[in-house]
Amino acid sequence: MNAPLEVAAAVVQKPGGEFLLAERPAGKPYAGWWEFPGGKIEAGESPLYALVRELHEELGIEVDTAHPWLTRIYAYPHATVRLHFFRVVRWHGEPHGKETQRLSWQYPDKVTVTPLLPANGPILSALNLPPVYAITHATEFGPKQFLERLDAALKKGIKLIQVREKEMGMEDLRRFAIEVVRRAHAHGARVVVNRDLEFAREVGADGVQLSSAQLFALSARPEIGLVGASCHDRRELERAAGMELDFALLSPVKPTLSHPGATTLGWEGFAQLVAGLPMPVYALGGISGADLDEAWRYGAHGIAMLRGVWQEV
Repeated sequence: MNAPLEVAAAVVQKPGGEFLLAERPAGKPYAGWWEFPGGKIEAGESPLYALVRELHEELGIEVDTAHPWLTRIYAYPHATVRLHFFRVVRWHGEPHGKETQRLSWQYPDKVTVTPLLPANGPILSALNLPPVYAITHATEFGPKQFLERLDAALKKGIKLIQVREKEMGMEDLRRFAIEVVRRAHAHGARVVVNRDLEFAREVGADGVQLSSAQLFALSARPEIGLVGASCHDRRELERAAGMELDFALLSPVKPTLSHPGATTLGWEGFAQLVAGLPMPVYALGGISGADLDEAWRYGAHGIAMLRGVWQEV
């Protein structure tokens, strides 16, 4: 088997979530199909250097800020490619098709151009995951006050919530989870539960968050909409990727109140562990909303918060 063709690909994204797709020009494989802009990484180039060069050559823009994101391998009939995706969040110049290709700004949840290159399905799913992942903490605030904070966070735009209440009895947890799901769904937010598949279905949740033990006990991905895993090292991350999960949490990045004195990854350690993975990874542990830009810089999809998100509403 030949080595994959190395390709740099860009998610050129506006603050409101719109991203850019380009139509492949005539004379190339899959001409007329839509893709994320980018191109082949030449000998001696880094993926980032190739990305900057390709976006200048193809779109006429100069990249100011590009964050490393996902790396995915896809086998086309004519070639196997390794796609190094970056999220380009700041640039100057107006994108235009310098190779006469059409361009189109799209939203991840309602792409209107077709056909899309087949490698792009998982990328669109990943783009539909929000940058902030909120983890419930009713134990600290009390259920009633927590639900008030949940309402405030939902009004501010929180779109992904994990129900994780280890100290709650099962009946209380069931009632609490059902109420979180009800309130979240009213705002178009999704909920996963830190339990098993049966419990998730019982409370109407959108998915499950697997512990590392659950991750290694499974032989196949659970049959439910969203599946994430809580990871602490590269072995666990690679297991989650091999199971084709939607995302992972990686912790602890910074010191936490819940585990004082525990060894932390730091941002450099986080970046090393997530490099080259095909799925989004959220940074967890001692994180606040102010850490989002830093997390993106080091390859995170976003940030997960147990306390910060509820204290900041």
